[in-house]
Amino acid sequence: MAVVALAVLLKPDSSGEQILSYTAPVKDMRFVLDHVVGMEDIARLPGYEEATPDIVSAILEEAGKFAADVLAPLNHPGDLEGATWTAEGVTTVAGWKDAYTQFSEAGWNSLAFDPEYGGQGMPGALAAAVQEMWHSSNMAFGLCPLLTQGAVHAIASHASDELKQTYLEKMISGQWTGTMNLTEPQAGSDLAAVRSRAEPRGDHYLITGQKIYITYGDHDMTENTIHLVLARTPDAPAGVKGISLFVCPKYLLNSDGTPGQRNDARCVSIEHKLGIHASPTCVMSFGDDGGAVGYLVGEENRGLMYMFTMMNEARLAVGIEGYALGEMAYQRATAFAKDRKQGPVLLGDKESQPGIINHPDVRRMLMTMRSQVEAARVIAYDCAAAFDFASHHSDEDVRARFDRRGALLTPIVKGWSTEIGVDVCSLGVQVHGGMGFIEETGAAQYLRDVRITPIYEGTTGIQANDLLGRKTQYDGGQGIEELLVDMRATLSALEQATDAHGKRAGKALKNAIDLVAAASQKILQQENPAVNAAVANDYLMLMGYTTGCWALARSVLATANVDDNDFVSAKLTVCRFYFDCIAPRANSHFTALENADIEHYALDIELM
Repeated sequence: MAVVALAVLLKPDSSGEQILSYTAPVKDMRFVLDHVVGMEDIARLPGYEEATPDIVSAILEEAGKFAADVLAPLNHPGDLEGATWTAEGVTTVAGWKDAYTQFSEAGWNSLAFDPEYGGQGMPGALAAAVQEMWHSSNMAFGLCPLLTQGAVHAIASHASDELKQTYLEKMISGQWTGTMNLTEPQAGSDLAAVRSRAEPRGDHYLITGQKIYITYGDHDMTENTIHLVLARTPDAPAGVKGISLFVCPKYLLNSDGTPGQRNDARCVSIEHKLGIHASPTCVMSFGDDGGAVGYLVGEENRGLMYMFTMMNEARLAVGIEGYALGEMAYQRATAFAKDRKQGPVLLGDKESQPGIINHPDVRRMLMTMRSQVEAARVIAYDCAAAFDFASHHSDEDVRARFDRRGALLTPIVKGWSTEIGVDVCSLGVQVHGGMGFIEETGAAQYLRDVRITPIYEGTTGIQANDLLGRKTQYDGGQGIEELLVDMRATLSALEQATDAHGKRAGKALKNAIDLVAAASQKILQQENPAVNAAVANDYLMLMGYTTGCWALARSVLATANVDDNDFVSAKLTVCRFYFDCIAPRANSHFTALENADIEHYALDIELM
């Protein structure tokens, strides 16, 4: 079926048919990149000189068109049809294969990769904006290049030159896709329990074992799929120190590098899920017929460290998924609220107003959605930009500082942005009222799809413990203190402001900074690790609302550089709402953290 034939319009027509479309918020993306994150500074880094304003603008415009014209029309039909499995393999939904071919041939898969292997070498901050479009318009589709991206980085960072030469060019072009095989039935987030085995056989290993929850573990869109698999060699020590990483292709390669004989790695079923139905989540079996051929990445027993290169990449991308679906839910809810007419706006009014968007409570919900999405967008681009500086800056100390910043922001992007993404998509259903609970309007799909984002690639609890432990306690609070220094610099600039918007931003940011400083000190001084573990989630959410406040405070300052009255007016109104109505949520998380007591969790398990 042609892609165009699948398109559905957004506005409800007279028969009640719901229209699903997407408009990329390119103007806001450009604002964040150019005036808040600092794309001009990124483009000065060695290797990023091609990221000129004209190129950045062209990439965002074209990506927006591709997302709107090709991916968005497939989203709802893909949800209804879903990927299907037979013993021969997985079949993707109608239109998927053609869309992926267009995606790869247009060069979207290669955007941020190393030019040495055919990539375009664009900055990660720009790639984050483009990724947002894929996930807003069609998250189930966007998951395939997301996993390939992580696999490429793991191979590029840790594999031998031979493996790089063999696999990277075709994975970067999109000709082949990649997967990440970690989880096993008995080993969820606890990778120490991994049992898959890898027996050495000359220049390769034979892998046996089963992996679950493997996104795009099998599909029909490309000629080969390259699995990255965690497994143990025969003499490996117990626990996480005994895990190795292997490249295991679906098809073994002929001498000329083309796919040849089928490897002993198969998808034995796909999961029936709450959402992302068009994305096949596979149960993979390795070695049913003697062993799947795999090639060691790097050294034995260092696989978990290597896999975290891929995992951290995925965590940033999943955080983008969270708020990207929130953007789509906001667009859909706003369009519905403008058209839906129901009842007088205020008590005593005799006539209905056109559109429930005139109701104050509907406005409250829409502003809650939009303000958090805009804050999360800045944090995600900030995180990606930090890694741009960490990888490309010429000064070693600057690289180290930005690496700490990116590492610090990653669990916030992954944890906070996905949690607020769920809330935003839930509000999208609420704006629709009863119609939101009806699948035909599309609002429910965003909520179903986004619900996985706080779970996979490390649950919110894992992100919270990572933020509190590795990123705060273990470095003595250095990364947090560096962040507070930058926040205080923004506060100093706002204290010079004479307008109401600047003053409001300064007041909200000062409160947020004080909360984070006090909470971080309390955590660093806490001697009972159980107490810190119990309040880790509150610390994560406090950091999320605070970095969101900082993001929009910088946005207020940046509006001085924008010559567009309507855009500036909208931006300042959204920021004001965040400062007044969303940022105060940080106070409740601080209170919970301050009141932390191990007795809160002392209820006898039998009484739970």
